[in-house]
Amino acid sequence: MVYGTGLGGGFVGRRIHVKVPLNRIGVVIGKGGENIKRLQEKFHVRISVDTENGLVIIEPGEGVSAADMLKAADIVRAMALGFTPEQAFELVDEDMILVVIDLKTVVGDNQSAIRRLKGRVIGEKGRAKRTIEEVTGTKIVVGDYHIGIIGEYERAMAAKTAVEMLLEGRQHSTVYRHLEDIMRTVKRREMMSYWRMRPREE
Repeated sequence: MVYGTGLGGGFVGRRIHVKVPLNRIGVVIGKGGENIKRLQEKFHVRISVDTENGLVIIEPGEGVSAADMLKAADIVRAMALGFTPEQAFELVDEDMILVVIDLKTVVGDNQSAIRRLKGRVIGEKGRAKRTIEEVTGTKIVVGDYHIGIIGEYERAMAAKTAVEMLLEGRQHSTVYRHLEDIMRTVKRREMMSYWRMRPREE
C-alpha cells in the first residue's frame, strides 16, 4: 500500500526518492503518521510512503526551497539508517548535518569484512563508538552497510575522520589522540565565534 498525507497546493521542481529498509518504514511514518505530518508541516512538502517497496517520495510544495527538500530527505534518511525520530529531527537545526559512510565503498560486498569493520567502529562493548560520540558531541549509528553521523558540521566531520581512520585499520589509541587534537581546534574556533557574536555591553 501507499501511505500518504499531504499539504494542499501545487507542486514544482523535482521529487526526491529515499529508499528505506522495510523494518524502518514504521519508524519513518511514526505513530498515526506523526513523523510524516511533522515533516510536511515543517518543510511544506508532500510525502508519500510505499510500504511494500520501502520507498519514501518527497515532493515540493509551492515555493519550497531545495534546501528544505534536502533537509526533509536527510531526516528520512537518518531514520532509515537507524537513528530515533528524536535524533533525526535534530537535523531541523540548520547547523546540524547528516554524514553517511557507505561500507561497501570500502570493502565491496564482502560480508565478513563489513562485519569486521563495523566491529572496529563499535569497539569492545561499544567503547569506540561511545568515545567518538562523547568527544565530538555527535550521535552515531552503525547500520547494516552504512555508518551515520549527526552533529554540527565541524564536529560531524571530526567524527567522520575518526571513523574513517578506524576503517583504515589505525589503532584505536592513535585515533583518539588525533580526534582530541582536532576537537581542540574546533572548540577554539567555536569559542572565538561565540565571542565575536556576543553583544557588547553598553
